[in-house]
Amino acid sequence: MRWFNWFRRNLVVLAGLLTLGYLLLPNVIVTVFSFNKPNGRFNYQWQRFSTDAWTHPCDVADLCGSLSLSLRIAVWATVGATVLGTLIAFALARYRFRGRSSAGTLIFLPMAMPEVVMAASLATLFLNMGVSFGFWTILIAHITFCLSFVVTAVKARVMSMDPRLEQAAQDLYATPAQTFWRITLPIAAPGIAAGALLSFALSFDDFIITNFNAGSTVTFPMFVWGAAQRGTPVQINVVGTAMFAAAVLCVLVGQLAGRRQKDRRRS
Repeated sequence: MRWFNWFRRNLVVLAGLLTLGYLLLPNVIVTVFSFNKPNGRFNYQWQRFSTDAWTHPCDVADLCGSLSLSLRIAVWATVGATVLGTLIAFALARYRFRGRSSAGTLIFLPMAMPEVVMAASLATLFLNMGVSFGFWTILIAHITFCLSFVVTAVKARVMSMDPRLEQAAQDLYATPAQTFWRITLPIAAPGIAAGALLSFALSFDDFIITNFNAGSTVTFPMFVWGAAQRGTPVQINVVGTAMFAAAVLCVLVGQLAGRRQKDRRRS
């Protein structure tokens, strides 16, 4: 019965590891097939090991162009959504004004709304305004749906802040600007960073909203969708593996930075 008792004590850990392994399995498959050299157009069966796709990632026409476009849109959408979302989060968490509850509902509505509904609504808005579809319509659409996630992350952080810290800074004759830059902003920084990273990931990965508002502009997800119908090049797996590795690296760096801060506080 020892094995049964051990299994019962570690059931939650085992379930978590199995779930994590299931979630990471597609990433493992993408990484493995990024070193494949298929005989035909489709990279669905393992043929032989090769690093050609890693050494020549831009051999596929328009792949690097669409990737560069998606990265630029993701960066600017992250900047816009983070700045606006942070200001909105502070306003909703710190101030009382008429229409505050309605504004909060409207901000969080895109998180609950199906993407196809929001995509069609934005496309209709741009058509009625006579705006040409392209880079700017995609950027505006991405900022719109990323805004809710930034507000949620930052607002939760701001509402959990201890107001006595800011009051103590004011008692020590700190100006409002000094209090914000040295007390408020550093405490809210983890929520702002979380919202920014989430915005970047959502913007780079989005297909439905982008497809409705892109016109003839092709982002990387749209390129992948189109390439899958003709044959999936191995370079797509290379890009996916690189983005996954970059995301893991960001998480590890954040964890190490958090541990160092804790160690400094203890010492």
